[in-house]
Amino acid sequence: MAKTQLNVRVDETTAEAARSRAHQRGMSVNRYIEELVRQDAGEAGRTFVEAAADFMRSYESVFAEEFGTEREGRR
Repeated sequence: MAKTQLNVRVDETTAEAARSRAHQRGMSVNRYIEELVRQDAGEAGRTFVEAAADFMRSYESVFAEEFGTEREGRR
């Protein structure tokens, strides 16, 4: 996968925390930040799916009334 350079400015306290945490994990600061972003993006995706599932459960009777209970995959 091709890499893209991303320049980010943070205060010195945040920079030192990133360096320290990356060092504790035995990885570069770049990799540490990349992992944090991936984790955050994954969490957002899971949160969206969970919210959508809750919505569907909450309004299942409305959908059943409007479209019927026999849907593809649910009989």
